[in-house]
Amino acid sequence: MKALMEAIDMSKQAFHQMLKRSHYREEEQQQLLPLINEIRRDHPRMSARDMYIKLRPAIMGRDQFERFCFASGYRVKRLKNYRVTTNSQGVTRFPNKIRDLKLTGVNQIFVSDITYFEIGNKFYYLTFIMDLFNREIGWMVGQ
Repeated sequence: MKALMEAIDMSKQAFHQMLKRSHYREEEQQQLLPLINEIRRDHPRMSARDMYIKLRPAIMGRDQFERFCFASGYRVKRLKNYRVTTNSQGVTRFPNKIRDLKLTGVNQIFVSDITYFEIGNKFYYLTFIMDLFNREIGWMVGQ
């Protein structure tokens, strides 16, 4: 045993202290699992970071807690958005000719974007329109 301790350059006392810390950490982690299970049962979509904030375990930091949760199978799967909001078939693409133009005043070039959000079972569309000269933004909401 002495030759083994010399080979790994560790004293017997340090080795036993390391074992004791390791066993203590494992016991604490085993005590955390029922708490994590209870939280996950009540809040199935709660992230590991939010669980850490709620539990604040003394034996590990945030990143180690997240790794522990992921290793224990508590990763939340992302929900895929299956809604199709655009149909790009038959859309004509035009080259960007704006970058070559010099703006001298307002109301010469407008750019816009559209997004949507769902409230209840209704979709609402939000359009932003920006004047490139003075960067003013106008918007409109529609159903």
